Amino acid sequence: MQPSALSDRPGISSRRLVLVAGGGPDESDAVRAAPAIRVLVSHPEMLARASLRALLEQHADIAVTGEAADGQQVVELARRGRPDVVLIDIRLPGLDPIEATRQIVAEAPAGSTRILLIGPPECEEHLFEALRAGASGLLAGDTEPAELVRGIRVLAAGAALLSPGATRRLIEEFAAGPDPQRPTPAELEELTAREREVLTLVALGLGNDAIAGRLVVTNATVRTHITRTMCKLHAHDRAKLVAIAYESGLVQPRRARVAATTISAPALPTAAA
Repeated sequence: MQPSALSDRPGISSRRLVLVAGGGPDESDAVRAAPAIRVLVSHPEMLARASLRALLEQHADIAVTGEAADGQQVVELARRGRPDVVLIDIRLPGLDPIEATRQIVAEAPAGSTRILLIGPPECEEHLFEALRAGASGLLAGDTEPAELVRGIRVLAAGAALLSPGATRRLIEEFAAGPDPQRPTPAELEELTAREREVLTLVALGLGNDAIAGRLVVTNATVRTHITRTMCKLHAHDRAKLVAIAYESGLVQPRRARVAATTISAPALPTAAA
């Protein structure tokens, strides 16, 4: 399964969605020279945890800092070790994985720990709970090992990651339209007209290059608008921006579904801010 990566996130407070798909060399001199990405692994089965550790430790830029067998343990290890990325199996016993995600995100310095939930192919049903709890990614357990490794790098670089099934479900679930009783966030009114335009394009699934081309501006200008929008909306990643755009009614789901069919995905990983 080829995941979609959702790029962008400066180190600001809250939680993150734009589409990108796979390819490119697995490691480079630049990757190896960078500080190791600290990863905490959790899974209810010992053999699965050992397999994940063995897979990840093949890469010089990734260091496994610990293994957890249940929800409470993963929260405790994350609290002590402050990993960059936490892999949480959606079937963890004990403390609910969504609640574990919420606690880890709440206790970590803003944006410092990224959560990647992994589950069975139908795990997309947990998508909205996961995003609201603060997860930055959701992948099915049948994802190719190389894509999991690339996904960890994407998250560590400040992006978010969703499987194609999760992306489709996001559009489908919003197809009924936003809740009319839910008020527009007050912060939305603080956005400039151009920032609202950029937010709309982010929610429709466009990457920075595509947004720059659509608005006839530079990529740096797009990054600036996204950064300011995240600050004003207290969102640390694109997933949160997309949720705000849909839930506030700024973007209508039916229009998003039409637009999504015309958007081509750039190559993974793309982690510009």
